[in-house]
Amino acid sequence: MTGFIDWLGQTHPDARKAERTRTALLQSGAGLLRSTPPDRLTVAAICKQAGVAHGTFYRYFADRNVLVGEVLRALADYLQADMRAAARAGGDAIRNTTAAYMRHFEENAGLMNCLIVGGDAVPQARRVFQELNREWIVTVVRATQRDAGAAARPEADLMRRAYALGGMVDQYLTALFLTRDPWIADLSQDREAVLEMLTDLWRKGMAP
Repeated sequence: MTGFIDWLGQTHPDARKAERTRTALLQSGAGLLRSTPPDRLTVAAICKQAGVAHGTFYRYFADRNVLVGEVLRALADYLQADMRAAARAGGDAIRNTTAAYMRHFEENAGLMNCLIVGGDAVPQARRVFQELNREWIVTVVRATQRDAGAAARPEADLMRRAYALGGMVDQYLTALFLTRDPWIADLSQDREAVLEMLTDLWRKGMAP
């Protein structure tokens, strides 16, 4: 799948100039958030990167936080689409989706940091992440029920397990790629071993 910023920039060839300008501002904000904390992101920097006049920004967004919120909502949609595609790719769906999630943490560390660790600096982030988490948990539980059939655990138990497992994975990947815990980094030099470990957690944790 194409990178997030390229995906974000996909517009119809006949799109009007206003739509193209709005898309360029979103791409600019997303690109800057790769390396700039959201509380240090400025409208001036976004406009400079997008190649538009400063005043143009306010034709499309009320303020910086509105743009950041839209970027994060788009990121959540992108993650969902890519992970669903990974699940349908054939082979081990659990391993494929876990690998895709790991890849996004590594490739989009700054953006994932906004989404997961955004806190007060990004008011919209918590809601977007909770919705992304909920949608994916439901997907995992439905897949587990389909695969296990009558042997599947009760739905409430599966939901609890999926939330707990997802939290464990997020905590590990946050320490590895976002907060860069040196001890976790040292233990995680073999990325394939990390992938196998996380896949094993999901498989055993959701098993009947």
